Amino acid sequence: MFKEEREESRFDWGMLGNVGEGRPNLGFTTDVGVYRLMQYTLRDIVIKEFDTETADRIFYEAGEMAGRAFYNNLLTKKDSFNAFLEDLQELLKKLKIGILRVEKSDLENMTFTLTVAEDLDCSGLPVCDETICTYDEGFISGILSAHTGRRFIVKEVDCWCSGDRVCRFDVKPA
Repeated sequence: MFKEEREESRFDWGMLGNVGEGRPNLGFTTDVGVYRLMQYTLRDIVIKEFDTETADRIFYEAGEMAGRAFYNNLLTKKDSFNAFLEDLQELLKKLKIGILRVEKSDLENMTFTLTVAEDLDCSGLPVCDETICTYDEGFISGILSAHTGRRFIVKEVDCWCSGDRVCRFDVKPA
């Protein structure tokens, strides 16, 4: 499924499989620690093999791809941007990814400050004086890009790991 070398992605939502059929007893959920174990060991190997900058780029791009797929497969296109955000907030909470809030918005310029509380990737980790939610940056960018047809640059400016209690993201068009 993933073994051959190639230039472009071949990811398809169907690669997630039929979880209900494959896990009739365990279902769709798992422990957050298990998810983080996969994410942070993978990130560590990418840093070891390449460098932090490459790991950040890869995780951002993977997040973008995931965000677009998430939007295209789980959200319904809305004419109202506010209705889209409400649906996104509800789905992120339902799937236990995090609690999204819009702290600031300028719809005319499409700039935002978003926060995610109880973030899947970092809430509860030790303070380490850095922001670490690079995958989330890409994920948010991908969702917004899929909805609007425009590219966005998303940068985490506060993180649980930098001592805040929410992850805060600045969003602007690319």
